[in-house]
Parts: sequence; structure tokens; C-alpha cells
Amino acid sequence: MGFKTDALTGGFAEPVFHAQSVFKMLMDGMARPGTIQTVQPDVAPPAPLGIAAGAIALTLCDHDTPVWLSQGLTKSGAPEWLGFHVGAPLTTEKAEARFAFTEAGAALCPFGLFASGTQEYPDRSTTLIMELSELEGGRRMALIGPGIQSVADIAPVGLPETFLRLWTENRALFPRGIDIVLTSAARFLCLPRTTKITATEI
Repeated sequence: MGFKTDALTGGFAEPVFHAQSVFKMLMDGMARPGTIQTVQPDVAPPAPLGIAAGAIALTLCDHDTPVWLSQGLTKSGAPEWLGFHVGAPLTTEKAEARFAFTEAGAALCPFGLFASGTQEYPDRSTTLIMELSELEGGRRMALIGPGIQSVADIAPVGLPETFLRLWTENRALFPRGIDIVLTSAARFLCLPRTTKITATEI
């Protein structure tokens, strides 16, 4: 009963205006990889779905975008919340998902299990939204690629050890491959598939 009650609340107060605002931030984030953005609209998705992740879901997901949720999110109020606010169908098949969401601390599966698009339609791929404990203060990584003047540094906390290897494999599929958004509370940064990521020695 609690899930159903919670599902009715916590969405955008002004859906059109707020969705446009978050969409603009996402486009800016994809154009400038590694730049931390802060979501302004006051949303309250059910834990462990974070504020930024919830706002992104409200902005991008609809009845035509199958969504995959990690185990922790599946067991929470997130499925009912997403169903009420955006009507997105849930899928248990990663390869069918347009968007995938994981909670902080979730195990990372091979990115190749998600849809990577085709050579003709590389945009028919999954965007993975990963919640982390923090976006700053962790292991430093260097980003190079389109939208980055020389090198951009990020230091997210809580990325699994396998992340860099999986990302390198993902980049090798270009123009196919997934894009990733790292979120923490109300903040996020984007990692489009064009971005090369390397560990930075401290």
C-alpha cells in the first residue's frame, strides 16, 4: 500500500517546464563530458532512486521506452513510481532497454548485455544511469574526446573496479555502444561513448 501511495507523489511540479530544463542539462552534459550538472527541479523519487536519476527518468522515459532496473530498484517503490509518472514499460531483458538504472553499490554487468545499436542506427542503444555515493573525491580519471578541450578530470566515488575495462570494450564498438550518466543525489555527469577514459596516477 505504501508503494502505491508514494508512487503518486514526488514528480515534477511543472512537468513540461521542468522536463525541458533537465533535458537541456543532459544535452549540455553530453556535449561537455565530465561536467557536473545539478538538477534544479525538486523531485522525490523513492529510494534508492536518486534525485537526479529520478529527474532524468521523468524527462527521458515514456510509454515507448522500455526500462531496465537493477535488483535493488526493482524491489523498491521505483517500478510503481515510474509507471505512474511516465508509463514506461519495465523489461527484465537488458538488450531491450532504452534506459537502464542502477542503485549505488549495485554490481556492474558487462555493458555488451545492453543494446548497443546497429551500424545504421547507433542511437538505438541503451543509456545507463548509474547512481554513485559521490561524484567527487574518488579515484581520479582523465577524459579525452569530443567536447573536451584538452583533458577533463573526474573522480567519482563507488565505481566498480571493472568499470574502465568495460568502458574500453564499449568504446571499441563505436559508433555502436552505450552512453552512461553517473548520478549522485541531485548531481550528474555524462559519459558519451565517444569519450576515452583512463586512470590517473595519484
